[in-house]
Amino acid sequence: MADTIKWVLEVDIADGKMDELKTLMTDMSAATRADEPGTLDYEWLTDAEGGRCHILERFKDSGAAMAHLGNFGAKFAERFMAILTPTRLSVYGPATDELRGAVAGLGAVHYGEIGGFHR
Repeated sequence: MADTIKWVLEVDIADGKMDELKTLMTDMSAATRADEPGTLDYEWLTDAEGGRCHILERFKDSGAAMAHLGNFGAKFAERFMAILTPTRLSVYGPATDELRGAVAGLGAVHYGEIGGFHR
């Protein structure tokens, strides 16, 4: 748990793009499951109106998060940005300087753990 990285990426969905979003999400989920053993959780959720999406991700460590970002950039970034507009990225856990730099362009806010538990 000490090295685990989690984040919530909040995005706005372009009008009329829900079907494209569902296809993209399916493709990204399949690729992430197949190619990224360090990605532990990967969930997409939308609000009732279908205008906003939260993407919750949990990684074994910063290296796994960096691998995910590399795959995203190579395979999906263009499609993603044509459908979605990132509005907030909250990162939880001990992100390395490399990871912090990689997500800085999204205005990432980083949070460090001060207590609690995980089952």
